[in-house]
Amino acid sequence: MGKLFSSNPSLKRNFSKSPWPASTVNLGPHTITFPHTDQANLSFGWCSITFLGQFNLHKGGQLILWDLGLVIDFPPGSTIEIPSAIIQHSNTAIQPGEEHFSFTHYAAGGLFHYVKNGLQSDKTFMKEATEAELKQWEEECQWQWRDGLGLFSKMSEFEPDA
Repeated sequence: MGKLFSSNPSLKRNFSKSPWPASTVNLGPHTITFPHTDQANLSFGWCSITFLGQFNLHKGGQLILWDLGLVIDFPPGSTIEIPSAIIQHSNTAIQPGEEHFSFTHYAAGGLFHYVKNGLQSDKTFMKEATEAELKQWEEECQWQWRDGLGLFSKMSEFEPDA
C-alpha cells in the first residue's frame, strides 16, 4: 500500500496508521447483513469488523461465520478480523429499541494487482504485455495465492495443549 500511496499523491489514507486502504461505516441504526463473502477483497487478506451500539449480545447482533459453523456473541465495542473474501459471514437481528452499527476496514484485491502490474490495471497490463510478461504474470498469480495461503496458521503449528 505504501507504493500505491506514494505513487499517487492525490490519494489520502483514511487513517494515517491503518494498514487498510478502505473503510465502511454502517450507521444503521439496525445494521444487519445477509450471509455473504466480500469477493472483491484480497482473497487472503484480513477484514477488521467492529460492532458498535447498544444491544443485548445474547438476544441479537451475533456474528455468524457460516463456513466455520460458528455463532459468536459479539459485544458492542468488540473487533474481529476475518478473511472476509473467503469466509461467508453475517450477523443476526437485534431487539426492538436497540441500536447496532458496524465499522469495517478492508483492502480490495484489485489494488494489489494494480501495484503488481506496475501501477496499471490488469486489462491495461494484459493489453500491453509481451508473451513472456504474460507468462510470468500468470505464474506470479499462482505464487501469490500459495504464498497468501501460507500466511494462515495451521492446526499442526499450535501446541497440543494450548
